[in-house]
Amino acid sequence: MRLGIIGLPQSGKTTLFNALTRATQPTGASGKIEIHTAVVDVPDRRVDVLSAMFKPKKTIYAKVTYVDIAGLDGSASKSGISGALLNQLTQMDGFIQVVRAFTDENVAHVHESINPQRDILNMDSEFVLNDLIAVERKLERLEEEKKKGAGREKGLIEREHALFTRLQEILAGEVPLRDVEISEEDEKLLSGFGFLSRKPMMIVLNLAEGQAQPVVDYTHQNSRVISLQGKLEMDIAQLSADEAALFLAEYGIEEPSLRRMIRLSYDLLGLHSFFTVGPDECRAWTVKRGATAPEAAREIHTDLQKGFIRAEVVHYDDLVALGGMNEAKAHGKLRLEGKEYVVKDGDVLNILFNVTKR
Repeated sequence: MRLGIIGLPQSGKTTLFNALTRATQPTGASGKIEIHTAVVDVPDRRVDVLSAMFKPKKTIYAKVTYVDIAGLDGSASKSGISGALLNQLTQMDGFIQVVRAFTDENVAHVHESINPQRDILNMDSEFVLNDLIAVERKLERLEEEKKKGAGREKGLIEREHALFTRLQEILAGEVPLRDVEISEEDEKLLSGFGFLSRKPMMIVLNLAEGQAQPVVDYTHQNSRVISLQGKLEMDIAQLSADEAALFLAEYGIEEPSLRRMIRLSYDLLGLHSFFTVGPDECRAWTVKRGATAPEAAREIHTDLQKGFIRAEVVHYDDLVALGGMNEAKAHGKLRLEGKEYVVKDGDVLNILFNVTKR
């Protein structure tokens, strides 16, 4: 799971990246394409509780990779986003767009004024424009294919032409592709295209300390709008655990906004967690919502999916409430599920499998 942190120069992208990752990257705008990557644990109190219950040798949280991507400035030309930058953007599973809401006379805004709504729309327009260029190029290639009259099946070419014509009309209306319902059949035709405006988007309004969240209108699908005080969050992240706890207690802060943002970004991509527990390891695993037990088994190891027989399943809530596996089994909460079982958020799984040696 890779989330790209994007935004206009001086919006606070690297400040947020440093807060998320405890990094110390310079926060001044460099005016060139720069990429910084770090893997972060997804905060999950359930992992802590399970670890305390089973006392394993290792405790492992779910992970998310954040990529600080510098280079976007809202001024893509008619040719679209440059190749090197576009290559990085298309590899992302989703985006966190940092939008400047704070004022600072020592830090100039690229557009000379603070207007979060304008900046959000500008970035959306840049992604929509880039996707429109890609769609129009695809339509040109399809037209050439139709004229040649040889090669691929005519029906497939016609279907692709209809799909991309539809996408062209939507993008020409400045609507991001996140708002478009795509059938499962058409989804396969788009699998090779990393359309930027289709990717989930979290808008993070970067506030000054004590600043109220400004009102912005952003009601697109697969999107979220949150706010946090980027500089304050970075300062907290640089403290030791004990110092951070004292700071939060002094200011009456239950939890840094950053942790909530990490959980929301995890949810934004349609993901949730299941757990495996035991004396060696207590671990959170990541799967798409709607994943079956064999698909969850594959996340642990491909052999478990190949030789899947059944899954022993107990939900976290039942396991903790009853106090252990034996108690869950005695109360009928530990059950066997087959290949069609859809894994729920918070399920604790033990995969029963058999792989025949060849």
